Amino acid sequence: MSVKVRFAPSPTGKLHVGNVRTALVNWMFAKGQGGSFVLRIDDTDLARSTPEFEQGIEDDLTWLGMLWDERYNQSKRFDRYEEAAAKLKASGRLYPAYETADELDRRRKVQLSRGLPPIYDRAALELTEDQKAAYEAEGRRPHWRFKLEGKRVAWEDLARGHAEVDTASMSDPVLIREDGLFLYTLPSVVDDIDMAITHIIRGEDHVTNTGAQIEIFEALGASVPGFAHMPLLVGADGAALSKRLGSLSISDMRDQGYEPIAITSHLGRIGTSDPLEVGASVEALGQSFDFSKMGRSPARYDTTDLDRLNAQALHVMDYATAQPRLQALGADLGETFWSVVRGNLTKFADVAEMAKIVQGPVQPVIEDAAFIETALRLLPDVIDENAWSAWTSAVKAETGAKGKALFMPLRLALTGQPHGPDMAAMAPLIGRETIQRRLRGEAA
Repeated sequence: MSVKVRFAPSPTGKLHVGNVRTALVNWMFAKGQGGSFVLRIDDTDLARSTPEFEQGIEDDLTWLGMLWDERYNQSKRFDRYEEAAAKLKASGRLYPAYETADELDRRRKVQLSRGLPPIYDRAALELTEDQKAAYEAEGRRPHWRFKLEGKRVAWEDLARGHAEVDTASMSDPVLIREDGLFLYTLPSVVDDIDMAITHIIRGEDHVTNTGAQIEIFEALGASVPGFAHMPLLVGADGAALSKRLGSLSISDMRDQGYEPIAITSHLGRIGTSDPLEVGASVEALGQSFDFSKMGRSPARYDTTDLDRLNAQALHVMDYATAQPRLQALGADLGETFWSVVRGNLTKFADVAEMAKIVQGPVQPVIEDAAFIETALRLLPDVIDENAWSAWTSAVKAETGAKGKALFMPLRLALTGQPHGPDMAAMAPLIGRETIQRRLRGEAA
């Protein structure tokens, strides 16, 4: 059986790290198995869905390297959902209920006060046709509930092992609202059937829903796909992540300078037994993915780890990959420059400051004028890596300075910064004339 999975985001907001992790695990599982990844836009809520958010979803997934094999919009499939609803109504599994939200809330409170579970009591099943007509005459419109069988539903979960849900402990789920809007569950099941989805991979907060959805698959006469319910993401402190935090949206992370491979490596490996290191590519992440590596504890999302992976991704980036971006920043000073500075980058945009060290202007910091004057007098006629070593040795011999006392004044005079790339490699790029001017204290 060829693996086929789906990611079904709603175009009502930006993609955030929580749902991108779900998309990524689906993508990695499919690609690691040589299967297919379906992008299915859940835009049945026509009032809240926007083309801008839909385009943003596509842009984010493309930027992260998670290209889809098939793409659908649920808003174009209402006829299929109507057909499925009609089938369930005809079999008695989908029934109308007329309670208002306030009435249901009062019933739940009464049940709780009596020590009973607050599940729907199926009062609507006892309504006569005359009672239904009376409600309709009042202007009430029914919502439609799926009648659960009240049994233990079991499956072998790829992430959790053997799982069971007792649907007798659940309320019959509402599949269609009073205004005729289909809620998530029925369109999702119908699409999974029509699109031949083999595995449904999502967060463990959907485990209970799975029991009801399996019954809907069966009621529609369809085969039940496999399931995997992953532990949820939490923050570094163990607290829940909010999907509404703008700082965790993928588009904002892109604007903040994070590399796509750092994001996918982080989200794809936290909570697993794999080392938290940057992957060679998102395809390589897929080839190494296996649910057996996934732990049962919540996966901790720590930006400190993400920052480390981002720097790691830049440190191994080759010049051919970096060159177009260097050109866009006006910082393409050649392959030697890139190989020298990349090990000091945490975000790609930092390279502009590194280029400034070579291109100038730099305002030298002269802490010890006598020391710098000696260094200027001993400056070799030709500056290369060998000359740098000879030069600093000569300065050391004459001044007695060594270690930080030798190298820090030279770095400050030549770059204006206390930290940065290897100066032996940078000096030839800066050039003798510019070094002279900076040692004289001139901005150059």
